[in-house]
Amino acid sequence: MKSGSSRRFGQRVPAQGSIGRRARAVGVAVGVLAAAGIGLAPNAAAFDVQAQQWYLGPMQAEKMWQTSTGEGIKVAVIGTGVHETPSLRGQVLQGVDALVKDDLVKGSLTDTDDTTGQGTTAAELIAGTGEGGGLKGLAPGVKIIPIRVPAVKHDEAPDPAYPLATAVKAAVDSGAKIIDFTIGNQYVIGSQFGGDAAFKYAVEKGVLMIAGTGDNAKEGNKPQYPAAYPHVVGVAAFDTEGAVSPTSQYGSYTDLSAPGVRVPRWCDATFEKYCQTGGDTVVASALASASAALVWSAHPDWTANQVLRSLIDTAGRNWAKDDPSAYQGYGSVRPRIVLADPHYDAGPADVNPLAAEDGETTPPSPPASASPTTKTPGSQTETTGAVAKPADDDSNALAIGVGAAAAVVVIGGAGYAVMRARRAK
Repeated sequence: MKSGSSRRFGQRVPAQGSIGRRARAVGVAVGVLAAAGIGLAPNAAAFDVQAQQWYLGPMQAEKMWQTSTGEGIKVAVIGTGVHETPSLRGQVLQGVDALVKDDLVKGSLTDTDDTTGQGTTAAELIAGTGEGGGLKGLAPGVKIIPIRVPAVKHDEAPDPAYPLATAVKAAVDSGAKIIDFTIGNQYVIGSQFGGDAAFKYAVEKGVLMIAGTGDNAKEGNKPQYPAAYPHVVGVAAFDTEGAVSPTSQYGSYTDLSAPGVRVPRWCDATFEKYCQTGGDTVVASALASASAALVWSAHPDWTANQVLRSLIDTAGRNWAKDDPSAYQGYGSVRPRIVLADPHYDAGPADVNPLAAEDGETTPPSPPASASPTTKTPGSQTETTGAVAKPADDDSNALAIGVGAAAAVVVIGGAGYAVMRARRAK
């Protein structure tokens, strides 16, 4: 999602203010954050990899960890499995192979070793300790539940028996509060046999589901599932300069954005080195999931609706909240703002903040904390947005101010078998 680009009538609306001035502010602040390409061995010094995690400083991770590390929250990573790297030692709980559970293949039900490296990348970005030179998770107190499904390409017609529904139910039954999907496909996947019921089951059990919007904007930009399903939060990716990735998919199913470009990720299932290309929105989804975990851990009595609403209300944006961007939805996740206020008002527990998008009949009323006049100190209303223009697109993208003491820097079937409803005609 490019910042300020309206989903209403499909128009691209420039963000308010002086684009040039804001772009210069970003350039000064983030120029030193740009990272060179890397291919790092897993035993490299921790600084080598973690220094490339450019978002940790702007998001004020160290400060957030003084309040919450995500402890007590289980995040299920549904994808190609999770390999227990040194950074994930002690962080991974027993998981489930969905193919085995469905009796589609023979094998161990609990063998969830990663077949591509993508699931492990997401797990490290969420809960990694950084040991052994690995990635440092944004929520290192989280425990990961790996739920393995087959790898599937974005344009590959999946098998009708693809076990996504089984994976979702297994994640819920394993005690996950958050499900992070690392797989995506332009076809409806996993809904032919019980998919609708599985997603509804997750909602009924109070589980928050998050997925990347996809990385094929230049290849037709066809909606990607599961991000386009109702009740799944779609997350886009932006880079060190605040520009939405040119490959990050956009549309009415995009709800939030998070860092995703030029972030190290495992190259493959040999786990010999990290790369910086591929799967930008998988990274963004993982960081959004970690953000939700930080908030939920600090407020364990909140519901999924309240956790999501708090992230929406405090998201970094320089456009009207009631006119979300096709490229970044309600804006970029900023859990720091929620954590800074122990008395944060997250609104009603039983009202879905994305009710209209999810096709529910009664959209929610904005909670008190959503009003610019009642924001808590340090919230969106005190932050000056900055705009950076993507190199190969004519829309503007968002960079976020992250606090008064900091410079302006980047961060800042039926039913489920149909795409999320548009917010406006």
